[in-house]
Amino acid sequence: MGNTSKRYSEEEIVRILREGQSGTAVSEVLRKYNVSQDTYYRWKRKYSGMDGEHLRRLKELEAENSKLKRILADRMLDIEALKEINSKNWSSP
Repeated sequence: MGNTSKRYSEEEIVRILREGQSGTAVSEVLRKYNVSQDTYYRWKRKYSGMDGEHLRRLKELEAENSKLKRILADRMLDIEALKEINSKNWSSP
């Protein structure tokens, strides 16, 4: 069996979870969307109970978190560079 994995958007994941909770057997949903049971329950822990507004906010927070991590990494590099410069002996000739 080949690798037929698909990356689902958050909206698609929520729809799949709702289908699994609507009375359709989870095993049927897994087969229909070619999703493993582990993936389904991981999604369920992360996205259960979310609607469009919650998903939008989650995406905003994840984007903000990524931006802040990049800023922090840049500042840490700046600090290391300044420490290196400061540690050099700058005595006048």
